[in-house]
Amino acid sequence: MSRVGKKPIPIPTGLRVSWQAPVLTLQGPKGTHTLHLPEGFSVQQDPNHLILHRPSDEKRDRALHGTYRALIQNAVIGVSQGFQKVLEIVGIGYKAELKGGDVLLLTLGYSHDIAFVLPQGVKAQVVQERGQNLRIVLDGADKQLVGQVAAMLRNLRPPDPYKGKGIRYADEVIRLKAGKAKGKGKK
Repeated sequence: MSRVGKKPIPIPTGLRVSWQAPVLTLQGPKGTHTLHLPEGFSVQQDPNHLILHRPSDEKRDRALHGTYRALIQNAVIGVSQGFQKVLEIVGIGYKAELKGGDVLLLTLGYSHDIAFVLPQGVKAQVVQERGQNLRIVLDGADKQLVGQVAAMLRNLRPPDPYKGKGIRYADEVIRLKAGKAKGKGKK
């Protein structure tokens, strides 16, 4: 039996769950999330918990049991609390500005500015504190979507391995490479 799959999923207060096989719909203060479960999987709802049951002990069903339990857990957390990713912009002249609520205008050292359109369900906030790097805070109810948008933004200007300039996750540690040795070997 899957150790992850058989764990019950706690339901926080204020969350509405509806199960119409094979669709599980979760509604909470942060939004609505719909999951399509594979054929044969069922959800048992207690007053405070959800329990996912698999149809058989076949290899495919055992593999999907823990995966879908984790996806349901992430959806419950997403619609009740939400997910957040924080990116830092490091570099002189690098800027970010929010236009119209859903377009990030980024100046990243290229010959042109980059207009990044945020997908529906992800909100961004640009935070500038004195003495700190410029930060972009991404919020959303879908963990996968928030992570994907953060990765796409980071990919616009990944951190430079020599100076550390670029876009990085706030908790990311960049190991800088040594540059050329100056004047070594000359006499």
